[in-house]
Amino acid sequence: MAFAGIRQDVIQILLRMIYSGSAMPSSESPKHVLFQQFAAIAKAIAHERRLELIEALAQGETNVEALAERVGLKLANASHHLQQMRRAGLLRARREGKFVYYSLADDAVVDLVSALTRLGERTVAEVKNVVGGYFNDRDSLEPISRAELLARMKDDLVTVIDVRSEDEFALGHVAGAESIPLAKLKRRLGKLDRRKQIVAYCRGPYCVLSFEAVALLRANGFDVRRLEDGYPEWRAAGFPVDVAPDG
Repeated sequence: MAFAGIRQDVIQILLRMIYSGSAMPSSESPKHVLFQQFAAIAKAIAHERRLELIEALAQGETNVEALAERVGLKLANASHHLQQMRRAGLLRARREGKFVYYSLADDAVVDLVSALTRLGERTVAEVKNVVGGYFNDRDSLEPISRAELLARMKDDLVTVIDVRSEDEFALGHVAGAESIPLAKLKRRLGKLDRRKQIVAYCRGPYCVLSFEAVALLRANGFDVRRLEDGYPEWRAAGFPVDVAPDG
């Protein structure tokens, strides 16, 4: 097999992201050309700030200024990182007036980053330490899977809360979810139905917002669980989503 030893789902993710209109040099094998392109994609995301930008863009299309503010970067630095990822085929860009808007080129980008995080959890000691030290301290319970959450929503057994910012909620959210940003959660405790289990989610599996929300709710006596990942993974898996009326 040409790609023996490499997970086929990762190969498919990368193949879907590659676009090239140039002819292949006769001196190079097809596998070598493909691996060159795979390496270019890997290089394009090999920066912690670029992974943060991908997480932000996985919530929905956003302009450069808003992205820079969201991840705490200077505008010029954010623009540089975004342009590099666009050249590698990871992002799309469009101009509207004086603003440039970016979006993920494909949900395969979400799958690729998910594969990286799973590998890190299994093999990198520092990742295990951070997950065990920070995240597990705030929520050591098994998170709820997408399929289980959908089934419980259909049976009206849960209240689903989106603890991201309101503008992210407007870009897209789990269908039927209620927007309660983490900063407003404490003030909204009295309006939550204690007869139902609460499920919180945010930007992705390592988004601290949902972990902090679970810790707060549990400290106030609520039955609460966290979605296994976040909105981007829910959407990429084909589960029902919605947008706010003004989104």
